Amino acid sequence: MEKSPVFHPNPDLKLMDQVRETLRYFHYAYRTELSYCQWILRYIRYHSGNTHPAQLGASDIERYLSYLVVEGKVSASTQKQALNALIFLYQKVLHMPIEDQIAPIRSKKGRRVPTVFTKDEVAVVLQNLKGTYALMAKLLYGAGLRLTECMRLRIQDVDFGQNRLYVRASKGDKDRVSLLPQGVMDELARHIERVKILHQQDLTDGFGSVYLPEALARKYPNAEKELAWQYVFPARSRSIDPRSGVMRRHHVSESGLQKAVKTAVRKAGIPKRASCHTLRHSFATHLLENGTNIRMVQELMGHSDVKTTEIYTHVMQKDLQTTQSPLDGLTL
Repeated sequence: MEKSPVFHPNPDLKLMDQVRETLRYFHYAYRTELSYCQWILRYIRYHSGNTHPAQLGASDIERYLSYLVVEGKVSASTQKQALNALIFLYQKVLHMPIEDQIAPIRSKKGRRVPTVFTKDEVAVVLQNLKGTYALMAKLLYGAGLRLTECMRLRIQDVDFGQNRLYVRASKGDKDRVSLLPQGVMDELARHIERVKILHQQDLTDGFGSVYLPEALARKYPNAEKELAWQYVFPARSRSIDPRSGVMRRHHVSESGLQKAVKTAVRKAGIPKRASCHTLRHSFATHLLENGTNIRMVQELMGHSDVKTTEIYTHVMQKDLQTTQSPLDGLTL
């Protein structure tokens, strides 16, 4: 089994700066960096804030993680995120492997049936969205994209010739190919033309660069200003990259589309706890209802295990429409 590389952060830095240096050395996403740093700080504060983590051990971590469940009532995924942050701290920064020694109280995670829209509900929700948000929502539903996958689409990821969308470095750092719905092709093409004009204006103003993963940025030093690498859905204004300090145009914020979809669901009068991810769930469910092979749906969704895809068979309309409630067979 190949050992993971060992990195020793600068000992002259403060602990949290060492954590950030190590996270960036291993190319962790900026959001993960923020999340891990928050959990590590909470862990330190829980232990009075005066004790260095190197002086704490597995029992102290167990106590904190158990506190999150017993007192904080956190979900299984939240507790796992905190655990991953602390394992990273001890294993990668402090070089004190303790993962095998930890046995916290686990937050139980039950199997949940996903919320899905009917096809009519999808239509009404999309009708209540306007402009770029409507286009983005159509891609969430029409290609089964996660919210962040839609935000991070680059112009080169859109293949009009083969009706494909290429999803890069998604969950689990995996690439996949999904459908480019014909119903959005003209609208998407017009949108990209507007993005081209915006990018040209950025270049004229002396900007025009976009974020690239460090390895790609080193290998292709001029790629950051090429049109192909620009985001399909760029932000309205340029901003300073929090890591590099470079002024760039990033992709739009996820919160805008999230709020727009919530508002559209409310206007549609749909009494469901729905979000952007509901459109992705609906994509998979409706494909299965239309007779698409579950293995194909698994591939389009980017699921590692077909059992993850099978959850959608529990909410398919066909299964319920052919089954009669025993109450309906009674003569009352």
